[in-house]
Amino acid sequence: MKTIGLLGGMSWESTASYYKAINQGVKSKLGGLHSAKICLYSVDFDEIEKLQHQGNWSETAKILTKAAKSVEKGGADFLMICTNTMHKLVPEIESAITIPILHIADATAELLVRNNVTKVGLLGTRFTMEQDFYKGRITDKFNIEVIVPTKEDQTKVHDVIYNELCQGIINQDSKKQYLDIINRLYAEGAQAIILGCTEIALLVQQSDTKVILYDTTAIHANRGVEYALLGSN
Repeated sequence: MKTIGLLGGMSWESTASYYKAINQGVKSKLGGLHSAKICLYSVDFDEIEKLQHQGNWSETAKILTKAAKSVEKGGADFLMICTNTMHKLVPEIESAITIPILHIADATAELLVRNNVTKVGLLGTRFTMEQDFYKGRITDKFNIEVIVPTKEDQTKVHDVIYNELCQGIINQDSKKQYLDIINRLYAEGAQAIILGCTEIALLVQQSDTKVILYDTTAIHANRGVEYALLGSN
């Protein structure tokens, strides 16, 4: 079994979901008392969040690169960044370490391709919805059209993530807003919706809607388990 490197804390709420899902996945596949070999570095999200909203990505890259190096030194065989948004910094982090990064957008898009999804809606932080590092990768590498909510709806989605979900607050009015936005994307032709922020699944589950949801936390965690167990008996 390979040792999984987790770069977490963004937020710790979703990192806890990763830790649980990965260990459950290993136990499910190997049985008994098996659990995952994990090296976890959890950052202080307050520091990261301030830099994000200042647009200071270079300083954020320094913090996460240092953390990623620590994970590698701790014995990890590969790295998983436990947040969609910070995959914006994959090129900087990748250049500083020798272990591979298991990209969350690739794991998600590979599943979309297998399920013949050619047009998908994307929810996430404003950074993920506005910028091209995530949706562009899915389109360019996997030929999947990605659509995002209106600017007004993007603000709603973004604010709920930072003001509520990252702080462990689950608000039913916010859930209704999210479901309305999901329905609007579906009406625009999205065959499914990517929950492209690792906290969103804390608020919206598949049982809440008939629109197919792709929970990136669960997908990424499952892919990490598969990769860790490659070649294992």
